[in-house]
Order: sequence, then C-alpha cells, then structure tokens
Amino acid sequence: QVQFVESGGGLVQPGGSLRLSCAAPRSIFTFYVMDWYRQTPGKQRELVARITPNGITNYEDSVKGRFTISRDNAKSTVHLQMNSLKPEDTAVYYCHSYINRDLWGEGTLVTVSS
Repeated sequence: QVQFVESGGGLVQPGGSLRLSCAAPRSIFTFYVMDWYRQTPGKQRELVARITPNGITNYEDSVKGRFTISRDNAKSTVHLQMNSLKPEDTAVYYCHSYINRDLWGEGTLVTVSS
C-alpha cells in the first residue's frame, strides 16, 4: 500500500507564504510524476502543479508565478512553495501520483484569511 504523508498546511494571511511537503516511499518516488491537487467544498479536485521525474514542471494558470513545485529525490519528498497567497487559494491540498491507479494523500488544509 503506497502512502503519501503531507504536511505544512495552516492559516496564513493574504500575501503570505506556506510550504507544503509530501513524503513518498523511496522505492517508487524516483520514477513517477508527482502532483499537487486542491479541493474546495462542492468542487472537483483541480490539478495545481505537476513535476516529472526529471524535473519538468507545469502549473494551473491561477498559480503561475506564485507557486513552485520541486522534488528532492534523495529524500523522496515533493514540495509546493506557495507565495503571495490569496483567499481563493483556500482549499485542502492533496499529494497525488498515478502508479497503476490513482494514489492520494490524506490532504492538508490551507486557509488564507485575514
């Protein structure tokens, strides 16, 4: 059973920053695309950022220039650095990969509010 462990969520004021982390099993991490999704109540999960095993990234339009996804293959960890946060970034953020099936972490709540 593959398990992702997310951390780093919390409450932050508009304009602030947070860094999310997702730890994955070392045995599989190096070979797979890793994603961050987010979900708000009543809406489908949306892809926020993606990083390939060799470091190619892409982003959802609303976070371009504000969020940065990175991976540390030695530590089997993927990060999401979120800067200039806005209230509309408030969501539960999930780590994801597809390894024969969709695999999800439990999510970490990010709340952007004054």
